[in-house]
Amino acid sequence: MRRSTFLVLTVFILFATQLACGIASRAPMPPAAAVATRIAVPTRAAAVELSPAVPEARMLTLEYPPAIRAGDSDRVRLILEVDDQGNLTPTVSVAGNVTQGEVIVIPNVYDTHNVLAEARLDLAGVDVRPSEMISQPLLPGQKVTFYWSIQPEEVGSYKGTVWFFLHFVPRDGGAGSRQALSAQAIEINATALLGIQAGAARWLGLAGAFLGSVLGFPFLEEILKWVWKRVRG
Repeated sequence: MRRSTFLVLTVFILFATQLACGIASRAPMPPAAAVATRIAVPTRAAAVELSPAVPEARMLTLEYPPAIRAGDSDRVRLILEVDDQGNLTPTVSVAGNVTQGEVIVIPNVYDTHNVLAEARLDLAGVDVRPSEMISQPLLPGQKVTFYWSIQPEEVGSYKGTVWFFLHFVPRDGGAGSRQALSAQAIEINATALLGIQAGAARWLGLAGAFLGSVLGFPFLEEILKWVWKRVRG
């Protein structure tokens, strides 16, 4: 009797345990777990925003005069650009200048970093202004242009380098980084007119202009004749 009673109680306990587990499995998730699940699964819009962007390809064009008269000044121009159709074509602003270009690829990190385009012209023996590093903010699809004024004082050949950098500054306040993307060689010949420096040539030009204006003065011949008569008398 005791054995049959024990078996009945055991079967009843097992049945009650299975019934409780089935009810628990059909019960809804707690609110906190449901919220965590919704955050962990990104929506379609979020997936598109986080997808990697295609880097920008741009044309970096350097333009400079191959020859300058000593004492005169001219300019060097560096342009980073791309047109609306994506054509990479260097442009020339002054006829006769040397123009050289190269394609550079810029990582598209504008959402997370402030990007600065920086450039410097190293040309020993020539007065270069500005002489320090110059920078401009770089925005997607927009052109940046750098200008330098150069003035060689002595006749000769001057070689230098035009440097181009990208400076990445994280928007979250982290440490920035600078990357050199281009170092283009430049050579400029400072010449003289008939062996005369530009300053002396300008003074000679002014003297010639003054003499020409005097010789073209009205009644000059009559005035000179009158003066000559007075001297002889």
